[in-house]
Amino acid sequence: MTTVVDLLRHGEPLGGHIYRGQLDHALTEKGWQQMREAVAEHKPWQQIVTSPLSRCADFANELAQRLDIPLQSQADFMEIAFGDWEGQSAQQLEIENKAAFYAFYDDPVNNTPPKAESLLAFEQRVSLAWSELLKQYQDKHVLVVGHAGMMRMIISHILQMPKDAMYRIHIPHAGLSRISIENDGARAYPQLLFHAGSL
Repeated sequence: MTTVVDLLRHGEPLGGHIYRGQLDHALTEKGWQQMREAVAEHKPWQQIVTSPLSRCADFANELAQRLDIPLQSQADFMEIAFGDWEGQSAQQLEIENKAAFYAFYDDPVNNTPPKAESLLAFEQRVSLAWSELLKQYQDKHVLVVGHAGMMRMIISHILQMPKDAMYRIHIPHAGLSRISIENDGARAYPQLLFHAGSL
């Protein structure tokens, strides 16, 4: 059996270049255009799963209606919560506390931003949701509309990368990655077929 999962990051949201985390910002007009262009007229999916945040869910709902396929909201695919960093830009954070800002990127496992979700907690919720998705939609082609952090976590998980290396994976707005999971009944064999590409 082969399960195929396409991971689609949301397009450009309102609010500019900030640590958005779980702030519920809608898409800009450019963001809508990016996502519509990313999927174009392709319709290989049998199911769409989305983060409930509007920058993902609004487009997922539009696409599900257009293609007449089921849509499921999955809260555990929300972006990592950045705590006190949410709503701030990298430039602001670097000016306010350069040491803490760079410590996070040097060792994000042990340097969680104030009041933020730890990387280990984020890994646990995303990994569990990923496992459930693979069980629920085995042998199907699924589109997951979500966030850069969520996509980084899933990709680093299937490639068995160290967690602290996930921020080295670049995921542009409306970037699309495809994962194939072969299951012979005894074990699963995941492969990253392409990353941040287009259909």
